[in-house]
Formats: sequence, structure tokens, C-alpha cells
Amino acid sequence: MPRNVEVKARIQDWERSLQVCQQLSGSDGEQILQRDVFFNTTKGRLKLRDFQDGSGQLIYYERPDLLGPKLSNYSLSNTADPHGLEAVLTQALGVRGKVVKERFLFLVGQTRIHLDRVKDLGDFVELEVVLKDSQTAQDGDLIAQELMNSLKISQDHLLTGAYMDLLQGGEKN
Repeated sequence: MPRNVEVKARIQDWERSLQVCQQLSGSDGEQILQRDVFFNTTKGRLKLRDFQDGSGQLIYYERPDLLGPKLSNYSLSNTADPHGLEAVLTQALGVRGKVVKERFLFLVGQTRIHLDRVKDLGDFVELEVVLKDSQTAQDGDLIAQELMNSLKISQDHLLTGAYMDLLQGGEKN
């Protein structure tokens, strides 16, 4: 199962964060519109990501709800029929909720930086340090901490869970 070290935090200054991401990545980033449907599960999280262009991904992940960098194990499968898959999974599992966002993706080394504008929540930054097989979670933590420093992400801006948790009032931050 692929692994990454993930950090999620509120953004205090969108324009500054955007400029830093552009400088770090050497690009303007890629804009991606996403609609995530979370399904009821007994463990982990299962979501269908609809890219609103006829394609999507079914993503299952397990990640502790802790502040700061945390290890996430995930599996994903691409689909050319997100609406049909959503209908089947809704019947089988029921829907926990939906998250709609505009995402700007920046690649910095082995890290995917997402600047997210989440409907009904606000602006966020998410770091995903994609680990190589030979790397430990501690290696990913070090990379994440460096990027957190560059983006001026402080401890009081960190989030523990997913956007879905915030929308449902389960997030403590």
C-alpha cells in the first residue's frame, strides 16, 4: 500500500501562500476542481473524487487524526464513470457527506502541495510527502517540517482530520 506523510493546516494569507508555492515549485501550479463524496465505513475513510470532467478516483485511506505530520496508507483506483460508481457505493454503503473544493497543485520534489479553497470552510494548505519504499515516516516528517517552515505553518493552524470532519463539526481545531 502506498504511503505518504501528510500535513493539513488553515491558511492565514492566501496570496502569500500562493507566491511561496509558486517559488518553491517553479510553476504556477495546476488548478483542479474536485467534488469528494465520503462513504460510511467501519474503519479508515473511503471517498470518491469526482474531477468534474468525466474522470474520478476511488480512494481508501487510513490516517491517524493527529496534529502535524502523520503517516497515511492509501489505495486508489481510477474511474471513467464517477457518477455511476457514486450511485452504486451510495446504495451499498450510504453517504457520510460531500466536500467541494478548488485545488491548486504544486509539485516540490517528492511532495504534493495543495492549496485548497473548500466550499463552506475556507482556505487550507495540505502537504503530501510521497514516501519511497526505502524511506521511513521520520524521513517524510523532516521534509514536511522544512516545507511547513517555508510556508510559515504554525502549530495553531494545524488540523487533525479531514475536511469532511470540519464540515460535520468533528474537528477540534
